[in-house]
Amino acid sequence: MPTTARVPSVPPPGDADDLRERARGALLGLAVGDALGAPAENMKPSEIRRRWGRITGYVAEHPAGTDDTEYAIFSGLLLARHGSALTVAHVETAWHQWIADLDEGPFRGAGFSERGTLENLRRGLAAPISAQHRHAWSDGLAMRAAPFGVFAAGRPREAARLVAIDGSVSHDGEGIYGGQAVAAGVAAAMAGARVDAVVAAALAAIPDDCWTSRSLRRAVAVADRGERAVRSAVVIGGYPWTDLAPEAVGLAFGAYAAARGDFAAAVLTAVNMGRDADTTAAVAGALSGATCGASAIPLDWSGAIGPARGSCLPSMRGHHVLDIAELLTPDSEEGEA
Repeated sequence: MPTTARVPSVPPPGDADDLRERARGALLGLAVGDALGAPAENMKPSEIRRRWGRITGYVAEHPAGTDDTEYAIFSGLLLARHGSALTVAHVETAWHQWIADLDEGPFRGAGFSERGTLENLRRGLAAPISAQHRHAWSDGLAMRAAPFGVFAAGRPREAARLVAIDGSVSHDGEGIYGGQAVAAGVAAAMAGARVDAVVAAALAAIPDDCWTSRSLRRAVAVADRGERAVRSAVVIGGYPWTDLAPEAVGLAFGAYAAARGDFAAAVLTAVNMGRDADTTAAVAGALSGATCGASAIPLDWSGAIGPARGSCLPSMRGHHVLDIAELLTPDSEEGEA
């Protein structure tokens, strides 16, 4: 169980306008980070430098969010519908109605954890058995965790509780912990917590002795030495898969801490470290976007984000992350449900 000995002090959330600005920043920041990082996914920093030098903006001709953004929209819609009453049955039903029982897009459900989950659901397996596949430790929950922090602004424990319910269909162990750390961190940032309090909230939501906690602590401890030190502290050298939740979450929080919450610096640090760059930049973007608000995101970056294309989840086509932000803020009827 998470420790209760060091629960951080998180300020109360601001007024509705402040929360809306931070909510827009968190979810737009996620989508921007996803789009910025997508071309560098699975690359080493040396490969990034050879191809682009240092990435300082979009390098794709038509930047767009990937499965990270579309699954975050999926979880945001589910949370807007059920709020704190969310159950595993609600999540499992949504996976069937919106994904498993429909034709998939060109990315066929996206990452390994999602594909393993879909295969199990289609075989008739239910949660938590549906999460028993080889990639239950992936960052697939962490990439869609930000909406829970937006919804539970100032309540990191509630954000962590809800994201674990969502994740029980697709993840287990470190995969759940990665999602809880991100959701709790975003919840603290939504209330205007300082960077160190955001990190503390994330750590308080997960067991002290788990791999995700150790990775996150190592990354933050060397953050002032820059991205090379952060990467060296957490990356599993020689391991072929880049979607490890402990690694991705450590890199994202390391980038956030290195930038002291600054949006552009946090996202670009994550992008230029490579590995699962779309996810690490999406998480760093959600954390720093919640910290700084939507106005801190460069206009040429935010302006490129349109409605989801449905390239991974056809049922999410046409939904915009800013619409999800509105649904999850307090003055929205859906967000209060």
